[in-house]
Amino acid sequence: MKKVIVTTSINPPTNAIRKFETMTDWELVVIGDLKTPKDYDLSRGVFVTPAMQEKRDKELSDAIGWNCIQRRNFGLLWAHDMCADIIALVDDDNIPCEGWGRDLIVGKETEVNYYVTDLPVFDPVGATNYKHLWHRGYPLQLITQRDYSKKVKKKIKPDVQADFWNGDPDIDAICRMEHAPDCKFDEQCFPLASNRLSPFNSQNTFISGKMLKDYFLFPHVGRMDDIWASYYVESKGYVVAYNKASVLQDRNIHDLIKDMKAEYIGYENNLKIVNELRSSSDAILKYLPEKSQQAFKLYQRNFS
Repeated sequence: MKKVIVTTSINPPTNAIRKFETMTDWELVVIGDLKTPKDYDLSRGVFVTPAMQEKRDKELSDAIGWNCIQRRNFGLLWAHDMCADIIALVDDDNIPCEGWGRDLIVGKETEVNYYVTDLPVFDPVGATNYKHLWHRGYPLQLITQRDYSKKVKKKIKPDVQADFWNGDPDIDAICRMEHAPDCKFDEQCFPLASNRLSPFNSQNTFISGKMLKDYFLFPHVGRMDDIWASYYVESKGYVVAYNKASVLQDRNIHDLIKDMKAEYIGYENNLKIVNELRSSSDAILKYLPEKSQQAFKLYQRNFS
């Protein structure tokens, strides 16, 4: 089985990257950006320079733009070219814990804590021992309506394994400014899944290679790139399960006001999107700027 780790970085190789490159049962692909040090060096793995990306697909490169995390889409193309069966999307400030990437449940029948909700969307963070927090991209209008009382054991076969993160979790800027959490998630809460769409990120997430043609980090939508990607692929029938924390996030420095502004497009549209995706996965397109739609089309032509 071919397993590929995909990330982007504008930093010199971090502690997390050094740990990932020692994992001999995984291939590592790091996508560079214009701000990435020119002398970026891996002892084991592939560093994809901006020039290499433009050679691979100049039109797609132009449509995505530079100095953005959505350059990671080129990592997905590299993984596709490598015939990856499983792709791990990671951030360079997420330090893998012992056992990271082992005993994966992608494509395997797995018993989960299965939550049934009447709301159009499920928040996985609230199903843990941190019920006052919520996942980035969960509609703010529904936070007070979350209900985790309907839980059963159920076997599912996930296409996505979204592992959690100890330390600084993936919550939105409003939640982070209010609570500033330092988390240690209870492993007994996992794995978990739901009957509804639910947000997952590209921070510590394993996906099946069969998803690559549909999984795209939408550029030009602020900090909703991976969130809207998650809602989109789930609306097409891909199944997500959330698993125990397998990284410690030593979060890079963020301006939380800037993050909040970049999330506003989600605050305004996430609830409308999840409602409309229940009828058609193409509903996502009306919320994407023209250049983002163009980039998605250019990306998908690599799978024709």
